[in-house]
Amino acid sequence: MSKFFQLSVCIVFMVWGNIFKLKAQDWPNLKRYAAANAQVDATHAKEDRVVFMGNSITEGWVNSDADFFTENNFIGRGISGQTTPQMLLRFRQDVIDLSPAAVVILAGTNDIAGNTGLMTEEQIFDNIVSMAELAEANGIKVIISSILPAANYPWKPEIESVAPILKINTMLKYYCEGKGIVYLDYFSEMANEENGLPEKFSYDGVHPTEAGYKVMEPLALEAIGKALRK
Repeated sequence: MSKFFQLSVCIVFMVWGNIFKLKAQDWPNLKRYAAANAQVDATHAKEDRVVFMGNSITEGWVNSDADFFTENNFIGRGISGQTTPQMLLRFRQDVIDLSPAAVVILAGTNDIAGNTGLMTEEQIFDNIVSMAELAEANGIKVIISSILPAANYPWKPEIESVAPILKINTMLKYYCEGKGIVYLDYFSEMANEENGLPEKFSYDGVHPTEAGYKVMEPLALEAIGKALRK
């Protein structure tokens, strides 16, 4: 093996090692909204400000219907692919520090898909509850959303999705009822007979289309109004 080849291999490993270190240093992607958070008082009214915490479903919602957010003083803080432990790590920066009146939490489907490793339904539930408790401890009203229906995950077809979604949604519903928190039930309004997300609402069975978001919007508005009146 030539010295040049050995040196090349070492350089490749050093470069990839640095890339992985950089990714690990910002696993929750705190940088994603750092600049926007710094400007939030200039872009959003302080009164009745609402943050939507979530994953690609929330991020895609802002891209699909930006007017829904701007006209209602809503702030989208979704990051594609994220799981509940990542959201929990950025919850202070992307929710609490923005001083909203309320937060809408939509999370859990990527955990079931195993995006950041295997997790139990109880662990997913606990992380969502932890976000809710952090919000309430800081005087923020909480709306916990059901996980949207998904008959399967195109990127993880071997993963069983329906049973875990149903179980976690049931746990979240009972938790909300016991704590007096508003439960936002997208699932019941959007699921088909297979407990999946039908083509009329989704392009891949997981992510809503514009038509899907149009179903979600009045449900979200009603839930937020109810929470703010509490």
